[in-house]
Amino acid sequence: MKRININAYQVGLVFKNGVYQRMLKEGTYWIWNEQVFAYDLTKAFNAPIELNILLKDAALAEALEVVEVSDNEIALQYENGLLKTVLTAGRYAFWKGFIEYKFVKADISKIEIDANIDRATLLNKQLIGYVRTSAVENYERAVMFVDGQFKTILNSGVYYWWKNSIAVVVGKVDMRQQQIEINGQEILTKDKAALRINAFAQYKVVDIEKALLQNKEYDKQLYVTFQLALREYVSTMGFDELLEKKETIAPFVLERVKSEAEKLGVEVAGFGIRDIILPGDVKEIMNQVLVAEKKAQANIIMRREETASTRSLLNTAKLMEENAMLWKLKEMEYVEKIADKISNISVNGNGDLVGQLKQIFVPQK
Repeated sequence: MKRININAYQVGLVFKNGVYQRMLKEGTYWIWNEQVFAYDLTKAFNAPIELNILLKDAALAEALEVVEVSDNEIALQYENGLLKTVLTAGRYAFWKGFIEYKFVKADISKIEIDANIDRATLLNKQLIGYVRTSAVENYERAVMFVDGQFKTILNSGVYYWWKNSIAVVVGKVDMRQQQIEINGQEILTKDKAALRINAFAQYKVVDIEKALLQNKEYDKQLYVTFQLALREYVSTMGFDELLEKKETIAPFVLERVKSEAEKLGVEVAGFGIRDIILPGDVKEIMNQVLVAEKKAQANIIMRREETASTRSLLNTAKLMEENAMLWKLKEMEYVEKIADKISNISVNGNGDLVGQLKQIFVPQK
């Protein structure tokens, strides 16, 4: 005889010669020629033999909660309201009574996640290996491909799918206004002058299906469209004409690009020329022309001033001729200017000093 104690949080399974006999609950028992295995009611039950054999005992079957998880499923195991672990394909048994168990099954053979599984659960570390995530920012939109086929357009937000053998690809597009640089464009004018033009263009994507589904690398295609439109305009004008009408380049290019941009799912917002770089010899000639023009302008101004000065002198002379007093005042003005530049005056003899000074400053008639 052997004495066996089964505590309050335990269950005992009795075997005789490897064959299950009965279940023992809390208490003290005397057994003879049998084996007793004690199990903790707070832990999962790992059957020592085939579980179906044990479940033939009605008392044991009533004490166990059995969970079966198929090949394409997982089961979320909650203990007292908290996610404990993720059960993969298999058969599991748990003791009833001490712990409140809850099991939520999910079919992971598809990518959609049931609404009864919230975001907090999906972000739990227990599910890292089962969930894939994609975030679409507020300024983005995205297209979703499933197994290579277009499925839907995604607006801004965070998306979760089950991770399995199904291929999921998300293509994102920035919906904000963007800018492309069109630099170093070497273009021949109508009169064969080689120019280098630097420009820029502004655009934004308005139709994501056209941009990503109907076109490949829409941004590169847009760049080429702007480039060709710029070349088309420059090649129809001579060098001098182009410099005079350079402000008409942008409207022409925008009009030419507009229809092609719509096919790319893009709306063009603006176009501008940063600078036009001339060849070295042409630049030198332009500088010479500029210098000549400035010199000509300077000569015109000088002649205009000389003419005005001469006209002023003529008017003064006419007034002095008609007015003797004005003549004397002008004469005294010049005498004063001359006297300012003379530091010493030497007068010899005993003659009339005033008369000698008059002879010095006033010319004799």
